[in-house]
Amino acid sequence: MVLGKVKSFTVSYDCLNDSNVPVFSSGDCVSGRVVIEVTGEIRVKSLKIHAKGFAKVRWTESRNAGSNTAYTQNYTDEVEYLNHKDILIGHERDDDNSEEGLTTIHSGRHEYAFSLELPQTPLATSFEGKHGSVRYWVKAELHRPWLLPMKTKKEFTVFEHIDINTPLLLSPQAGTKDKTLCCWFCTSGPISLSAKIERKGYTPGESIQIFAEIENCSSRMVVPKAAIYQTQTFYAKGKMKEVKQLVANLRGESLSSGKTETWSGKMLKIPPVSPSILDCSIIRVEYSLMVYVDIPGAINLSLNLPLVIGTIPLHPFGSRTSSVSSQCSMSWLGMGLPERPEAPPSYAEIVTEEQRRSSLEVPAAREELDGPLFAYIHEFRFQPPPLYSEIDPNPDHASRTEERRLDACPSR
Repeated sequence: MVLGKVKSFTVSYDCLNDSNVPVFSSGDCVSGRVVIEVTGEIRVKSLKIHAKGFAKVRWTESRNAGSNTAYTQNYTDEVEYLNHKDILIGHERDDDNSEEGLTTIHSGRHEYAFSLELPQTPLATSFEGKHGSVRYWVKAELHRPWLLPMKTKKEFTVFEHIDINTPLLLSPQAGTKDKTLCCWFCTSGPISLSAKIERKGYTPGESIQIFAEIENCSSRMVVPKAAIYQTQTFYAKGKMKEVKQLVANLRGESLSSGKTETWSGKMLKIPPVSPSILDCSIIRVEYSLMVYVDIPGAINLSLNLPLVIGTIPLHPFGSRTSSVSSQCSMSWLGMGLPERPEAPPSYAEIVTEEQRRSSLEVPAAREELDGPLFAYIHEFRFQPPPLYSEIDPNPDHASRTEERRLDACPSR
């Protein structure tokens, strides 16, 4: 009997989204099929799948042990998030080459379905970094007698969702800094920087509105700038390795001495980036917006505003709050009160003459309430309030009250 050959051996997923990309979250059911295409008949001992998920870190550092001695120190660590096995064909034992218990697969294309449930506990989001990664995959193994196992593997993506519609991530972020430049015994005026953004949480594709005021009282020409940075932090054996990468940036106009520049919602778009990873013990991915003043020949004046890149975008009610915030976002730079308060509406505008007259008629149902108290309430129910005036009708009484307050304040 001439045995056939395996033409193709692959793993595919049943995608939950319209983009046909296998993306899942904790608690989701990952389903798919192992596809085998053969020419002729083949005999199979077993077809197994093994689903795994790991966060792994690895880096090396050179160490000096003496004047002429150097060695390399390796730092590695890993965290397991998923480990699931299943048998689609055959039995567990594959160490023997007996002809018993074999399954015959005929010529053609065959699909073998599988499914597994991801843990309900929080999972780390899939990530590829310089010194570490978070990966999830399903590996299939086809075992046949007298032949080496055939293996195939396909990764899938896990997103641990971050909803930016929370009070913490919707709160504005702001800061103020200044810097005085010195050159030997000469001191120039200060450079001041104030910056604010509407919220802390954003999703990829959104634009950050930056509100800032830069004042240059120094003798140098400076340039205001802004940039989004991603910081990858890896942990192993009590050590830490950090990598900082530029994500997006913008540049303002050059600012000469004595000039001020105001950003009234300057836009900086967030490109497609990985969401923040905040719950993994060995890998952390964080973002920040740096608004800074580039000062030639000196250390830049900079403000770091923390960001969280999430997966669930802003809800409509959140956008309304955001738009209201943007309209008032520059109020923190300078706010004034109206010179003269507006008078309240007149009594005639609120209560008509007909309403006042009808109120004077006591209903029959309230006869049992007749008495001095009810008469007092009824008499003043629709009486007009005192006329509005900005002049105190009792100035002597008010001044005496204020004097008593001043005498009672221990700080005076």
